[in-house]
Amino acid sequence: MTSCVALIVAAGSGERFGGDRPKQYQRLAGRAVLHHTISTFLRHPAVDAVQVVIQPAHRELYDAAVADLALPEPVAGGATRQDSVRLGLERLAALDPVPGFVLIHDAARPLVDDATIQAVRDRLDAVPAAIAAVAVTDTLKRGVAGLIGGTVERAGLWRAQTPQGFRFADILGAHREFAGAELTDDAAVAERAGLEVALVEGNADNLKVTNQDDLARAAMLMNASLLTLPDIRTGQGFDVHRFAPGDHVVLCGVAVPHDARLEGHSDADVGLHALTDAILGALGSGDIGSHFPPSDPQWRGADSAMFLRHAVDLVRQRGGMIAHADVTLICERPKIGPHRDAMVARMAELLGIAPDRVSVKATTTERLGFTGRGEGIAAQAVATVRLPVS
Repeated sequence: MTSCVALIVAAGSGERFGGDRPKQYQRLAGRAVLHHTISTFLRHPAVDAVQVVIQPAHRELYDAAVADLALPEPVAGGATRQDSVRLGLERLAALDPVPGFVLIHDAARPLVDDATIQAVRDRLDAVPAAIAAVAVTDTLKRGVAGLIGGTVERAGLWRAQTPQGFRFADILGAHREFAGAELTDDAAVAERAGLEVALVEGNADNLKVTNQDDLARAAMLMNASLLTLPDIRTGQGFDVHRFAPGDHVVLCGVAVPHDARLEGHSDADVGLHALTDAILGALGSGDIGSHFPPSDPQWRGADSAMFLRHAVDLVRQRGGMIAHADVTLICERPKIGPHRDAMVARMAELLGIAPDRVSVKATTTERLGFTGRGEGIAAQAVATVRLPVS
């Protein structure tokens, strides 16, 4: 099957936004804007890989924003957006095999929806290029020295968005031919090369964060999407692992120094295992063992973050969101308190929600039972999930 790669353009300086960092690294619902954008493409079934283009000067901001995402080395961008896209395409041209399609998307459009991505990709089966766009509905005026100089006929006018999709060889050739032309988007490059570009109905919520007001609106839209999912589900999970010789345990995604490790087929993270089961329970989708059988050698020593991400992806595939997660760790040792904030932060990253929607608690069994005797650790979790009404 011909592959499709998403090229995320994050090399802008965001001077119009202001603030202490470029707009793609501003915080939105507990994460960088860029993280939301990349995550949408990473989980989309029509996208096989994601490549990001950044400014080298922003490398520390980039690394912090995508620390939990599996991505190839970013491409160093150029002086203009057009240069940055061309450099990204050249990196993709070095792949073996070369992708058949590319979806080029602005990093500062974090609210792109799955349906728009799919519609643009599907259109490429019939035409060499297609872009998401929204028909203009407002009356347009031409300004002259602060006065109206005329009314622009709006019939047939569209506001271009991203993603903009292309057959890879066509857009690579166009960018090479018209390098330095200072065109405003990739569709303009394709047009200059004589390619037919189709319009695909986009989504008005797929806004581009340009200023502080845009960021505030994006936050409101994210909150609104949560509130408009009326099917509220609750799931619970429980997990236990015994101690074995070692020097640390992994709990809720954090390595905690200890005089033993937890024994298990994966990394034996009881916190993430219990939470994964809680989310799967809310979906009615079985348990962690049915998705990742312990008899399968490929999961030996696996990072349990992979299991939790899988459960999160199942929620998103059904158009849902995780509203809250609560994990209780049951053990005498090690002490959880010093690591609680790191655990909350890590789980918030994996779940794609703000840290104030995540809780980690610890308790003992007053030295009763196997946890009281220090033989192992148990965890229980509750997850609240919002889904569309089916």
